[in-house]
Amino acid sequence: MLLRQFLMEWKLYSRDRVAVFWTFLFPVLMLVGFGVIFRSGKPPAQTLVWVQPAQARPVDAQLQQALADTSLKLLPLSPAEAETRWSKGDTAAQLESTPDGLHLRVNSYLLAQGQGAAQNAQIAYLMTQVQAQGGKAQLIPVAMESPGHAHSNNYAAFLLPGLVGLNLLSMGLFSVGMVNVAYREKGKFRRLAVTPLPKWVFLAGQVLHRLTVVVMQTVAMLLVGYFAFGIANQGSYLALALVILFGTACFMAMGFALSSFASTTETYGAISNIFFFPMMILSGVYFTLDSAPRWLQQTVVLMPLSPFLKALRGVFNDGVGLGNHVMGLAIVGVWALAAFGLAVKRFRWT
Repeated sequence: MLLRQFLMEWKLYSRDRVAVFWTFLFPVLMLVGFGVIFRSGKPPAQTLVWVQPAQARPVDAQLQQALADTSLKLLPLSPAEAETRWSKGDTAAQLESTPDGLHLRVNSYLLAQGQGAAQNAQIAYLMTQVQAQGGKAQLIPVAMESPGHAHSNNYAAFLLPGLVGLNLLSMGLFSVGMVNVAYREKGKFRRLAVTPLPKWVFLAGQVLHRLTVVVMQTVAMLLVGYFAFGIANQGSYLALALVILFGTACFMAMGFALSSFASTTETYGAISNIFFFPMMILSGVYFTLDSAPRWLQQTVVLMPLSPFLKALRGVFNDGVGLGNHVMGLAIVGVWALAAFGLAVKRFRWT
């Protein structure tokens, strides 16, 4: 009976093409897309608009040479062209050479690009000043490597574990929680309650189906990462499997627990998104929160996805053991136990 229920869950799932797309193809497309864009491991080149002065000065030529040695993309424009571009909001940072000296303008709506470009321009200007005084300017050498000494400099290596974790969260909150609310709303649970099918078989069939989906998702992501970008697991595959299994249990329990608070799919959609979007944005799926306020960084650690991703990246990217992430995994375990206990207490067939 369990095998038949398991196969039935797969048949029902495979008929929903939208669910199959978001489960398997969308994460792969995200990985390939971002991996290609940031293949070099560097962010897109920052553009600095250089407003050409009416009369060129020696200092301008020296500064242009210094700027050429940075990662900036220098865009020389006439004053009229620069003003037109600025008024359209297309300029993040603009350097103007006037008789009174140099001036930098940074677009307040494009601070992420503008501040970086302005800082590079300031460094180049300081370099020219040192050289003008007869000194020799030299920057500190930078070594790019991970804590585990894995030398992959592709953003896809950081993104892959994040997408794996996000898939697990989506599976728990939507594939588990939303489906159970839909079954209850349509009366499927009520009809199952009067059939010979044991309740544990029905629930176990759902759990086994989701576990196989997780395995297929993860394997697909790992294969794409390896063959497309040369990304490989740096740690133990057993430790990697244990972390993924741990996260799967936590997020599935959260889905079951949240489904007990909703009687319709519309209500559940609102409830689940309260948990889903903050974790997706703040837990480090796509970027870190190094520049965020300290209190926010400390609060995010209490969400289950954040410590889970730290442990997953620790194993996958740095090759460390699970002992380095005991506290984070403990937080995930507390969430799993609390959600499972709440789900058992509130579960109902009608």
